[in-house]
Amino acid sequence: MQIFWTALATAAATAVASAGAGMVAGLALRGEIIRLSVRGGEPEQASCGDCGGPLPRQPALRCEHCGRWIGAPLAIELTAAAVVALLLAKFGGQPAAAAFVYLGVVGVALIQIDVAVQRLPDRLTLPAYPALIILLAAAAAVDDDWAALLRAILGALALWAGYALLALASGGQVGGGDVKVAGLIGLLLGWLGWRTLITGAFAGFLLAAVTSVVLLAGRRVSRRSRISFGPFLLGGALLATLATTAGPR
Repeated sequence: MQIFWTALATAAATAVASAGAGMVAGLALRGEIIRLSVRGGEPEQASCGDCGGPLPRQPALRCEHCGRWIGAPLAIELTAAAVVALLLAKFGGQPAAAAFVYLGVVGVALIQIDVAVQRLPDRLTLPAYPALIILLAAAAAVDDDWAALLRAILGALALWAGYALLALASGGQVGGGDVKVAGLIGLLLGWLGWRTLITGAFAGFLLAAVTSVVLLAGRRVSRRSRISFGPFLLGGALLATLATTAGPR
């Protein structure tokens, strides 16, 4: 019984620490999310929507001048905390955990921006490519599993190419940002295995289809409405990641 309670306390402490790390990461990204939540081609958001004062450059929850919340209260932090806690519970003891947590946190930011303005900014997607490759290469070196790294790169190329073709054929329903995010997702899902990559890609389409049907039935959108696909793409990848075995295969 003592062993059980010790294990339970350790798991609880780990979950709290993981969630706390996610809260900190979400807070650090809050300002960047608000600044980038503008339509493509528009200048970054630089001032408070209420008082017009400049947004703080350091992590902050409220405007320094009027006290207004910068973005939705705690939505970013709580979402990041949940994602980080789930990913560390799945991969916490593995060298590749850093790569999954990195994209998990960046994914939270991308979803927030895509929902707000239907945009997946290059400032977040492009630097993620070298970051993830470096983190996965380090994991491959520790595990001596270079086959997993090669599969990750091939997975990125496969998913990027597939979405690039969809973007050309969709008439704008799938955008360039979706293509870049697909490549990032392909890296991590490819690391876990081809079955996981296929499952994650399918799950994204399934989530989008179900949500679209619900919104159409509720007359919240029309058949001509454009729905942000980034959240479904990233959500499907997260579900596939959590459902897979806990190591590359």
